[in-house]
Amino acid sequence: MLTRKQWYKFRRKKVNFFAAGFILMLLLTAVLAEYVAPFPPRFQTRGSVLIGPSSTHLFGTDALGRDIFSRVVHGTRITVMLGVSATAIAAILGLLQGLIAGYYGGIWDTLIMRFTDMLLSIPGILLAISIIAILGPGLNNVIIAIGIGSMPQFTRVVRGSVLSVKEEDYVTGARVLGQSDFFIVLRHILPNIMGPVIVLATLRIAAAVLNAAALSFVGLGAQPPTPEWGAMLNEARRYLSSAWWYTVFPGGALALTVLSVNILGDSLRDILDPRTDY
Repeated sequence: MLTRKQWYKFRRKKVNFFAAGFILMLLLTAVLAEYVAPFPPRFQTRGSVLIGPSSTHLFGTDALGRDIFSRVVHGTRITVMLGVSATAIAAILGLLQGLIAGYYGGIWDTLIMRFTDMLLSIPGILLAISIIAILGPGLNNVIIAIGIGSMPQFTRVVRGSVLSVKEEDYVTGARVLGQSDFFIVLRHILPNIMGPVIVLATLRIAAAVLNAAALSFVGLGAQPPTPEWGAMLNEARRYLSSAWWYTVFPGGALALTVLSVNILGDSLRDILDPRTDY
């Protein structure tokens, strides 16, 4: 629950309500996709190829006569799954590495941080492409690739937070009392470093969604006829001049999703930072 001061910070910016409302609508759409979409995502309407928006097809139809609105709705579920799953993998792996490097230091810190620096030297999208080149295209491999590509950011943030928290008096007191390292990390350190991790996770979800769409756009992610937004944009690029709705609606959904998640992430950063007062 938000405190009174945190709620005050949140409602000072009206755009936060737009972002939170859009994300809530996105989640509900992902859960209720079968009930929201008027047609199955792969259903082809004979004689309705590249028809513009109408009362029957709100977002028009594609080159195969499929309802674009239905495909965008079902693509919401795939997008949410990709973003959350990839970020969860990155957060869990980065959390483990950061805790070990920051708490124990020494050779563990050196090995983990040199490995992290090596990954950071490669742009995230290129690292993801390299991993997919080894594993092969597909949604599951995209999740793994993006998760590994986002892991170094979590490792660095967690390590820095642990280095600060482990010097606090309550951690020293726990060591004096003879508590185990596992208990100290779980009870005293982990709860006090989750703020930055939550903020970073929110921002990385937006990056994961965008990277997944980019990989699908170049043919390395979701494969046709999967209704994924990046794959839909790849199919629509040949009809930019003749069927504007083919690209506008999937692209608009992708842009609004990334924008809303970024706005919410920035808002969480301001809310959880006691030094921020705006």
